[in-house]
Amino acid sequence: MKKILIVSFLLISSLLAEDITLTGTIVSDGQKMIGSRYMGYVKKVFVKLGDKVKREDELYEMESAEFDIMKSQADLMLEQSKIVAEFWRKRLENINKKKNKLKKRKKIPMMDLDDLEAQAENFKGMLDSAQVMVEQASIKVKQMATIFNYLKMKAPSDGVVVQKNIKVGDMIMPGMMTIMLVDTENLEIAVSISASMISKIYVGKRVPIDIPAIKYRTIGKIKAVIPDANPMTHKIQIRIEFDHRNRDIFPGMYAKVLIHDK
Repeated sequence: MKKILIVSFLLISSLLAEDITLTGTIVSDGQKMIGSRYMGYVKKVFVKLGDKVKREDELYEMESAEFDIMKSQADLMLEQSKIVAEFWRKRLENINKKKNKLKKRKKIPMMDLDDLEAQAENFKGMLDSAQVMVEQASIKVKQMATIFNYLKMKAPSDGVVVQKNIKVGDMIMPGMMTIMLVDTENLEIAVSISASMISKIYVGKRVPIDIPAIKYRTIGKIKAVIPDANPMTHKIQIRIEFDHRNRDIFPGMYAKVLIHDK
């Protein structure tokens, strides 16, 4: 109720004061450009323009013969290194059993014991080397799993698909922008104003907002004052945050903003 009264007061006061009506554009504070890190062909595309996606939703999948070969080689290396490590582990276990049996005898041939000790030391060295191979192969397999995540692209956050530059069968190059998402939850209004109006604005100032397309009026707050990139226009851009109350408001929509003269 309090919020409704504030909105009504600001809207009525705008009629009594000498206000300036400005036009602005709805923009998203969260824009994500999805690119590829690897080269390959598009195998599947799971989204189309205008689709709303959630974080971790699948966007598209790539296929790469080079990756498949690398993954098979990594899996094979891990499997082989595990077999070698297990072989030397059993050899070491057997030689240690022989040593223990020999030590239980009353008379121990020193030559036999020294020979078993040497074999055990040798087997242990081979086992250590094999375990290092297993560790390195495991790292390689994890790297392949990471690459697979990049071949099967997922949404980094909630948003709407506003641009799609790929279709099934297309070749993707590293760094190529494939899909663009915009966050429809964190919306703002971008307004360009003349430098002569700088005395009428400040961060935190509350301003009436009207979005004619959906007949929605509310009160926003100036979030930032940004010098325009083009000094020839002598313009200043302001960003206004507002509560969209789960309305169907999208980036690019037209908005009107009232700036009070006081």
